[in-house]
Amino acid sequence: MLQTRIIPPAPNAYTCPLLIKRLLLSGVRYEKTREIVYRDRLRYSYATFTERVARLANVLTEAGVKAGDTVAVMDWDSHRYLECMFAIPMIGAILHTINVRLSPDQILYTMNHAEDRFVLVNSEFVGLYQGIQGHLTTVEKTLLLTDGEEHDAALPNLVGEYETLMDAASTRYEFPDFDENSVATTFYTTGTTGNPKGVYFTHRQLVLHTMAQAASMGSNDSVRLLGTSDVYMPITPMFHVHAWGLPYTATMLGLKQVYPGRYDPELLVELWRREKVTFSHCVPTILQMVMNAKAAQGVDFNGWKLIIGGSALTRGLYEAAKATGIQLTAAYGMSETCPMISSGHLNEELLAGNEDECISYRIKAGVPVPLVEASLMDAEGRHLPLDGESQGELVLRAPWLTQGYFKEPQKSEELWEGGWLHTGDVALIDEMSCIDIRDRIKDVIKTGGEWISSLELEDLISRHPAVRDVAVVGIPDPQWGERPFALVVVNPGQEFDARALKEHLKPAVEEGHINKWAIPTQIACVTEIPKTSVGKLDKKRIRADIAQWLDSGSPFLSTL
Repeated sequence: MLQTRIIPPAPNAYTCPLLIKRLLLSGVRYEKTREIVYRDRLRYSYATFTERVARLANVLTEAGVKAGDTVAVMDWDSHRYLECMFAIPMIGAILHTINVRLSPDQILYTMNHAEDRFVLVNSEFVGLYQGIQGHLTTVEKTLLLTDGEEHDAALPNLVGEYETLMDAASTRYEFPDFDENSVATTFYTTGTTGNPKGVYFTHRQLVLHTMAQAASMGSNDSVRLLGTSDVYMPITPMFHVHAWGLPYTATMLGLKQVYPGRYDPELLVELWRREKVTFSHCVPTILQMVMNAKAAQGVDFNGWKLIIGGSALTRGLYEAAKATGIQLTAAYGMSETCPMISSGHLNEELLAGNEDECISYRIKAGVPVPLVEASLMDAEGRHLPLDGESQGELVLRAPWLTQGYFKEPQKSEELWEGGWLHTGDVALIDEMSCIDIRDRIKDVIKTGGEWISSLELEDLISRHPAVRDVAVVGIPDPQWGERPFALVVVNPGQEFDARALKEHLKPAVEEGHINKWAIPTQIACVTEIPKTSVGKLDKKRIRADIAQWLDSGSPFLSTL
């Protein structure tokens, strides 16, 4: 190890640990009167918010929560969730954000695996909770969350109702200092195979992630996303990677924050209008739902900046959003990465070029944010050139990457093989450091010894005016090994088939973007494409559905 010089601090010097409580103190210092808004039901100032965090800390402590305990939350995006994101880790406990969209069996697995001791349950999920409570092995007490409605919820060892307990609690709490490497949060990935895997993040990691997020989104003049005058509304569930970490960043900066509860596209449009929202983030599926809402028809959304993640941002979706005034920018991350790794950046060379090239960079995964190191590896673990042509698995290093999967040593070793976090994504990185995700390793289509990117085909197909949504997967082929198959959701009143697809992709072949054998020769026009619980294309289920259709000779398949 390199021998460096370390100077001992003064005897009384204060070594400041990087704790989540530091983020809370910053926001109220900047903007005491800025509001936290919950649907059309509640609004209060940052000064009140800090008091409520203290109240919640007292409620939990009096209920018996101790440092190191895991406290689970089952709620929609709300002011309560924001309070939990601070109060629970600030008393030294661990926040477990439960993905309420998982199956009951999967939720039960994650709660037992995480060793939850206390659970905060929204009244909407009481039935779900009652169905699994007899099989929970570690839970000791529950708290009920309501929007003020009458309730007679029969929850085991119920401490009380959230607001009733909060009203009786003190507004003062002395949040202690402790080791910044203490685990602050945990949640479970939502893969399409096997049990969910638990990732976890420390106070230090979350603080550094917040600082890097604020710096990258607020300091990039070419793609300015977030500043102190913005109004923030998450449209990514808070149970999914802390709503991509943005509530911590918004709170640190003292932004007005708007929490919509359960996602209703009509309400989202109304909240955008009424609260003058300027910044949000979501997956493509949710954005399409918002743009198709009745309340959105004919509306000019000029000034609304959205980050798109979770799935690839296609050119078709970018153009459709732009036509309504929405400015989209892609970003990249994973559950394992806290999540932010990269986001859109247009350097001076790109800005001096044409608009089409700028758009092509806005919809890529972007440039790594500060403190992130990205590289490419081949199957033998060798690093590849970052020349925009070499293709390999994207591997990462950063201060906020999960250090393993909870109680999964073998999978943790695989995740960190060779000292780099392995993403499972095939990518290119060009001379401008821009990451271009080509596909998931498991989703690359291998035909006749060549690789086809399903993401590239989805992007090209999405540009057809008749196409609302698209997914491409590889299906077995006796001659070529695999062939691409396209699922398409067609806009109302329009038609689309395999011949129209071939004609649409013909220019891409002529211009050298794809080879002619990459054109899908079979498509299915459907009303909905299967998605996972967090809005990603569920390609395992899509492949199974296609196999069933092919076996049955389904009449809605179109073949060249």
